Amino acid sequence: MIPFNVPPYVGKEQDYIKQAIESNRKISGDGFFTGKCNSWFEETFNTPKSLLTTSCTHALEMAAILIDTQPGDEIIVPSYTFVSTVNAFVLRGAKIIFVDVRPDTMNIDETLIEAAISDKTKAIVPVHYAGVACEMDTIMEIAKRHNLYVIEDAAQGVMSTYKGKALGTIGDLGCFSFHETKNYSMGEGGALLIQNEKFMERAEIIREKGTNRSRFIRGQVDKYTWVDIGSSYLPSELNAAYLFAQLEEADMINNQRLNSWDLYYSALMGLEKEGYVRLPVVPEMCEHNAHMFYIKCRDLNERTALIEYLKEKGVQTVFHYIPLHTAEAGLKYGEFYGENIHTTIESERLLRLPLFYGLEEAHILSVVDLLKSFYFKR
Repeated sequence: MIPFNVPPYVGKEQDYIKQAIESNRKISGDGFFTGKCNSWFEETFNTPKSLLTTSCTHALEMAAILIDTQPGDEIIVPSYTFVSTVNAFVLRGAKIIFVDVRPDTMNIDETLIEAAISDKTKAIVPVHYAGVACEMDTIMEIAKRHNLYVIEDAAQGVMSTYKGKALGTIGDLGCFSFHETKNYSMGEGGALLIQNEKFMERAEIIREKGTNRSRFIRGQVDKYTWVDIGSSYLPSELNAAYLFAQLEEADMINNQRLNSWDLYYSALMGLEKEGYVRLPVVPEMCEHNAHMFYIKCRDLNERTALIEYLKEKGVQTVFHYIPLHTAEAGLKYGEFYGENIHTTIESERLLRLPLFYGLEEAHILSVVDLLKSFYFKR
């Protein structure tokens, strides 16, 4: 069986967890390893402030609070994304405005955003699908003209860049995920990256249950107290220790994944040239992180047949998001602006192939051979 995903593991994770337990004697949030992770993000991605969180979901929820999302505000997002992208704002009473995607990258179509803006719009939330950047220059320019916040959902974008700038560091706020399916993992976890300095102190307070405990720890106040709304968004030191082991080897993991991605791409070019499938598109100004490798089948029926065929041969493949605007909650809490030309059709064609750190070259070639046998025998 070739699984779709295996959580990353480099070898030092258990040593660091043991260090947190036995040497540091600190397993709750904001200990030594949490600090090491935050410093790594700030230094590696040249961002002023990073706060490790319990999930990307919680990073997005913190972002929604920081921009003071109010009932009736509108938030512009692609419909082709995970539910956390929108839930964070719906929880604050916002209405979601879904916009169509580009068929090449599956990212929000930047040319459709401006028409969706109203006097109630509060923010644009671009989602960097598969670790490939949205057209951020255009999005940032639109946001500036309309005085809107930009919150990057970079859950899949750690180590990816847009014109040399790390994803998650371009908008006012950026959100990472370290779920077990991501390139770097702590089981469950995330991070909030803060570019807009006005949010920095309040972000610490929100993350610490609404208290000014971070200022107390730094010696800026002689006691800490409840000063704002907030929740417990601090991950355990055990999770942070697991993650830091991988951050130390981030380039190695990234390069190995890119090699796997490149092998898939070169080996499947023939199928694309013959018109059987479409391969991923990475625009010239983007450097991706090989978060996933997908193909696009002709239609939903063909994809369903291919998934079953590969399963019978011992290969696990999966489709991805069901467009949120079609979901029960999507109909209740949002609306699709404009015409749904690409989102549904393209989502029904997309099929993700196995890709993870440690995936063997022979397994990739086996998957490729099975894809060729499926199409050439039909």
